[in-house]
Amino acid sequence: MESKRKFTRREFLKISAFTAAGALAACTPPAPTASPEAPTAAPAVPASATPPPAAAGPAYQEPPMLADLVEQGKLPPVLERLPENPWVAPVFESNGKSGGIVRRAFTGPGDKWGMSKICDRALVWFDNDLVMQPRMCESWEVNDDGTEWTFHLRKGTKWSDGVEHTSKDVLWWYEHEATNETLFPGLTEGRWFTGTGETKKMMEVTAPDDYTFTFKYAEPKPLLIYTMGRQGVAAPAHYMKQWIPDTADDPDKLAAAVTAAGFESWDKYYIDNRRFWFWNPDLPHFGGWIAKNDLNEEKWVIERNPYFFGVDSDGMQLPYLDGMHSRLFSDGQVFNLWLTNGEIDFQARRVQVGDYTLLKENEASGDYKVVVCPAARHMVVVLNQASKNEQLRSFFMNRDVRIALSLALNRKGINELNYLGLGTPRQYSPLTMSPQYHEKLSNAYIEYNPRKANEMLDAAGYAAKDADGFRKYSDAEDAETIFFVMEGQFGAGTPDEDAGQQIVKMFKAVGVKCEYKFVETTLYNQHYTSNDMDAAFWFADRTVVPLGAEGLIFRGIASDRPFVDAYNKFFDDPENPIAIEPPQDHYIRKIRDLWEQVLVTGNPDKQNELFAQMLDIWAEELPMIGVVGELPALTVVKNGLKNFGPSPNDDTTGDEYVLNPETLFWENPAEHMG
Repeated sequence: MESKRKFTRREFLKISAFTAAGALAACTPPAPTASPEAPTAAPAVPASATPPPAAAGPAYQEPPMLADLVEQGKLPPVLERLPENPWVAPVFESNGKSGGIVRRAFTGPGDKWGMSKICDRALVWFDNDLVMQPRMCESWEVNDDGTEWTFHLRKGTKWSDGVEHTSKDVLWWYEHEATNETLFPGLTEGRWFTGTGETKKMMEVTAPDDYTFTFKYAEPKPLLIYTMGRQGVAAPAHYMKQWIPDTADDPDKLAAAVTAAGFESWDKYYIDNRRFWFWNPDLPHFGGWIAKNDLNEEKWVIERNPYFFGVDSDGMQLPYLDGMHSRLFSDGQVFNLWLTNGEIDFQARRVQVGDYTLLKENEASGDYKVVVCPAARHMVVVLNQASKNEQLRSFFMNRDVRIALSLALNRKGINELNYLGLGTPRQYSPLTMSPQYHEKLSNAYIEYNPRKANEMLDAAGYAAKDADGFRKYSDAEDAETIFFVMEGQFGAGTPDEDAGQQIVKMFKAVGVKCEYKFVETTLYNQHYTSNDMDAAFWFADRTVVPLGAEGLIFRGIASDRPFVDAYNKFFDDPENPIAIEPPQDHYIRKIRDLWEQVLVTGNPDKQNELFAQMLDIWAEELPMIGVVGELPALTVVKNGLKNFGPSPNDDTTGDEYVLNPETLFWENPAEHMG
């Protein structure tokens, strides 16, 4: 029997701050509106959760695409492929029709995380009312102090290759992957341990039967459930064991495979290739679709998973769509051409707010609609305060320098020119609708005051200038001119690229020489990973439910926004090649200490209080320089595609996929067969 209650909407609202009529209200073109009143509490720890029971005894229905395979004996019938108690997916509009494909676009292998969000739903997820619900699991319970979390799997759930999933897969993942120090030196995945340094202690995992497992922590882990939505806690042991030397039946075969794939060691091959379904089409997983090729192709094709564990309330196995085809692009103007020509069916990723007018003007001819939704996105300047370049590091670590550069920005002008006035000049901070909204941080040093910026830079010790009027590191005759590159993934002709170029001009106007440089996603990733990035003009999100997102960016551990990445690497593993020890009085030490206190308190008010102290530090230190925030998210939706509705667009909620992409369907599937 399923456990007694679900995680209520009231409880979720305490952290999401969406009013009953807010988050899923009808989307319209953006217009100024009053901000909803935000609740003041973080979530209480739910004692248990379970979805409402399905309607009694639906006759499970076979997707037409799979019917011939079943008839030919190449695939078991749907009843044998589903768990005993399938997940019944909530739908936004109605139950739908099975069939058809959706066309999308992507920028290449480096765009992998955007692609992963199509399928990376795990044990729990949000329903249409943004209530956290069981998904792959049947139910969960947590003890009173938040130290033990128990999950119950759906009996008969299968991996995409048809092998049954049990708690043995969780144990194998824990014993051979999560706690494997070769794969994860220093065991840096924060969800699996409590404490830091000498107090750091890994969780224990037990499984009393094939369909139950428990995570036990040394200290309370009250926010765990909010990290379990997009991250799996199991590995297909029957498949993955061949990629670890200690468990492989043929280690020599493994070594040969590593060499043939061009990797220097088995662990690099495992981490960077074998364990991700979008790189490794042979990998069994639970998502609604399985990859038919990898992300190196010009068209990435995914096709329905015949063993997907979910159905609609009529018993039709999901997903409704037979597949998705993602087409490679490198030029933003080409991407916009595809959008306006109606060649893209469903997309928010890479769609830019500054192109709103263009997209709206072409709705009729392109046979689509532009859906405008609330978004967590902020445009930010990221200054690498742990740069390898010691002079540049010293410059960026100077608080007055960061404040001066913030004062040098004409945010109103950037917002009007590049974002149609749809954003809000503000620092990177929780959204106004968030219960963690912090007015002091949002408005810190956002006035446009180049005179004061010049005065602060002079007083900070950078008054000396070269023959071109740019500031030098000192007044010594041979002192170098300060110069840095802001890297970004916004190509020529895009509103974001233009914003980056304006920022360069504004910094130069106060004597700081820099340039904006477009880099392809893969190269951008390489640069921040090796700490070879001076600065970035990029976006920052996770501001809808910042506590639920583990405060990743606020803690400085989102490596692709590398303002203190090398410092955090030092805390995790001092031997890491890019690790740099931060000064003893550096603000990141205080932030880390406060977060450790957040992690062990189950008191919602105390959680909010501690997190507010972290934001106080941000307001004083300005770790990143926010430009424009609270930008709406634009989703292009082809007419005839159903079950997509307005929803908060944030990494934590899966961007445009919060409403279960398995339930998207075409009114006339036969017209969209690829």
